[in-house]
Amino acid sequence: MKLSELGGKEIVDVKRAERLGVLGQTDLDINERTGQIEALIIPSLKWFGLRKQSGEVRVPWKHIKKIGSDMIIIDIPDDDE
Repeated sequence: MKLSELGGKEIVDVKRAERLGVLGQTDLDINERTGQIEALIIPSLKWFGLRKQSGEVRVPWKHIKKIGSDMIIIDIPDDDE
């Protein structure tokens, strides 16, 4: 999958059955040495159980369960802080 194909996909939390937002073109945390995506950065107004960082939520790549044609399914453990 190309990086450009990630933009515009809806992000859904499988446990909460909740739409979290839409991934934009620049909403990624990329490791500069390896070029691998480390996390999705989602603009946020309110989030429960997730870290807030300047109105954004960082979802580590390990919590992404499936990337489909329209959406990205994430599963964040309840004990994750």
